[in-house]
Amino acid sequence: MNFTSILSPLRTQQGAAVSSKKRLLELVAEITSSADSRFNSDELFNQLLARERLGSTGLGKGVAIPHCRSSQCDSITGVLISLEKGIDFEAIDDQVVDLVFALIVPEQAHGEHLKVLAALAEAFENASFRNELRKAEDDQGLYEVAIKGLE
Repeated sequence: MNFTSILSPLRTQQGAAVSSKKRLLELVAEITSSADSRFNSDELFNQLLARERLGSTGLGKGVAIPHCRSSQCDSITGVLISLEKGIDFEAIDDQVVDLVFALIVPEQAHGEHLKVLAALAEAFENASFRNELRKAEDDQGLYEVAIKGLE
């Protein structure tokens, strides 16, 4: 799977200071819309929030993969954020989340969406991958670690 078509350096942020799940989802929407004018930040935030209300996307081990479907995109779009400090995300293991890989998926991309989610979940199971992401010192470094680890 080619994650360079899903993630870009413009949609990668290291050391974000957010204090809640809601603020994190707002940040995901802001990053996405500022990197791509096809996206409306408010609409995207509402879609992410609606999906999260169905059940937490916190995988455990400090990782969350919030995601939603959107008519605003024609290809899967990812946002990678490492947090300065972990936040409560109602994860299945009750641990705080400090690594977030958000996905915005075209409404009709059902199979591809599931493949990408499975690949991310598998990659984030790897403790050394998570640790390398946490050690990244800037946005570019975080992006490079992610792309290398997702190859």
